[in-house]
Amino acid sequence: MHDSAVSVPARLRFSRPSWLSPKVLRTEVLAGLVVALALIPEAISFSIIAGVDPAIGLFASFTMAVTIAVVGGRPAMISAATGAVALVIAPLNRQHGFGYLVAAVVLAGVMQIVLGALGVGKLMRFIPRSVMVGFVNSLAILVFMAQVPQLTDVPWAVYPLFGAGLTLMVLFPRITEAVPAPLVSIVILTVITVAAGISVPTVGDKGALPSSLPVPGLPDVPFTLDTLTTVAPYAFAMTLVGLMESLMTAQLVDEITDTRSSKTREAVGQGIANIVTGFFGGMGGCAMIGQTMINVKVSGARTRLSTFLAGVFLMVLCIVFGPVVSDIPMAALVAVMVMVCFATFDWHSVAPGTLKRMPVGETAVMAVTVVCVVATHNLAVGVVTGSVTAMVVFARRVARLADVTAVTDPDGGQVVYAVTGQLFFASSNELVGRFDYAGDPDRIVIDLSAAHIWDASSVAVLDAIEHRYAQRGKTVEITGLNGPSARLHGSLSGELAAAG
Repeated sequence: MHDSAVSVPARLRFSRPSWLSPKVLRTEVLAGLVVALALIPEAISFSIIAGVDPAIGLFASFTMAVTIAVVGGRPAMISAATGAVALVIAPLNRQHGFGYLVAAVVLAGVMQIVLGALGVGKLMRFIPRSVMVGFVNSLAILVFMAQVPQLTDVPWAVYPLFGAGLTLMVLFPRITEAVPAPLVSIVILTVITVAAGISVPTVGDKGALPSSLPVPGLPDVPFTLDTLTTVAPYAFAMTLVGLMESLMTAQLVDEITDTRSSKTREAVGQGIANIVTGFFGGMGGCAMIGQTMINVKVSGARTRLSTFLAGVFLMVLCIVFGPVVSDIPMAALVAVMVMVCFATFDWHSVAPGTLKRMPVGETAVMAVTVVCVVATHNLAVGVVTGSVTAMVVFARRVARLADVTAVTDPDGGQVVYAVTGQLFFASSNELVGRFDYAGDPDRIVIDLSAAHIWDASSVAVLDAIEHRYAQRGKTVEITGLNGPSARLHGSLSGELAAAG
C-alpha cells in the first residue's frame, strides 16, 4: 500500500514534459518570441513574391507553425511561409487567381502525406555529407543575399543601427544568456529609433499587419477535373520543394542537437500543416532554415513548445501589438538574419586546411551544390544536381578499384585471372580488354573471390568474355562468387544477349 502511494507521484514526476522545467520553459518562450518577430517581415516579403496580400503570408506562417508543432517529426524546427514555395506557386496565382493557389496548397499537402507514408523520408540517407554542407552554405548565402536590399539605398541612420545590432548580439551573451541576444537587440534598437524619432525603414513599411484571425473555408474554385489538371503540376512542384527543404533542414537540426527525428512523420506532418493552411486561406509553406537556426542555434530551443509559440506570438504581435511591431526598424531584423548567416555557414568546410585534406571530388560536389542553389534560388535543383554529381564522382572512384591480375600455371595448362573490386556498369566495361583471348591456354579460370557483382552490365560483360573464349574453342570457369553475386549471375547469365 505504501509502495503504491509513493510510486504514482514518482511516475507522474518522471513523465513530466521537459519544457515544464522553469529554465527550459523560459528558453522556449523567449525563442518563440524572437522567431515570431523574425517571421513577420519574411512572411510579408514572401507574400509579395507570391503576389498575395501580406496577411496571407502571415496567416500561413501562423497555421504552419502551430500545426507542425503538434504533428511534425522534428521538435524545435520552424515551418512557415517560405520563398521557395512562393516562387513555385506565384505563376498559378497570376494566371488563375488566389482560389487556385489555395487549392494547390491543399493538394500539395495531400501529396506530401502520400509520399511521406510511402517512405520518401528514407531517401535522406542517400544525400551525401558534401551535399548537406553545400546545402547549408548555400542557404546561408541566400539568406545573406536577401538582406542586402535592406541595406542599399536607405537612410544613413540604418548603418549605425545595423552595426549596433550586430555588436549587441556579439557582446550581450558574454553578460548573460538568460535572454536571447536577438530579442535584446530588437527591443533596444526599436526603443532608440522611436524615442529619438529616427526615420528609417520599419516592419510597417513592408505591408499592413492583419487585425483578426484567419477564418476556415473551402478554396473558391470549381471542383472539376479541369481545376485538378490546372493545379496538379504546381502542387506537385510545391510538394517536392517543400519536402526536400523540410527534410534537409530536419537532418541539419538532428546534427546540431545530436538527436534523431522521424523523417516519415515530418513528411506527413508537412502535408497536414499545408492542408490546414490551405483551408485557412494561407499560401502554404515548409521548413525555414533561417528561423530554425534562430530557434535552435542562436536561442537554444529544443522542444515543440518554441515552434508552437512562434506561431501564437506571430498572431498576437500582429493583432494585439500591431502598432508596436510596425515600429521595429528593419535594421534590427536584418542584423539578426546576418548573424544567423554567419552562424549557419560551415566555415570549417572552406578553411584552407580542410580543403587541402578533403578529396577534390568532395569539394567539387559541395561547390556544385552551392553554385546551383545560389544561381537558381532553388534548393531542390542544387540538392538534386549535387547528389547526381556525388554519384558520378563515387562511381568513377569505385570503378578505378576494379583490377585484374593473371597467373599462368607452370605446366601452361590453364591461366587464373583474379578479379578484385566492385563490378558495376562503370567498372566492368573495361574488363573485356584485360584478357588475352588469343594467347591464353585452353582452360581459363576467372576467380571472383575478391569481387562483387552489382548489376546486369557486369553479368553481360562476363558473358561476353566467355563468348570470346568460346569462339576460340577455349573453356571458361567462373569461381569464388559470393551468395548475392552467384544468384544475380545465375539468373541473368546467358539471358542478356538473347534479350538484346
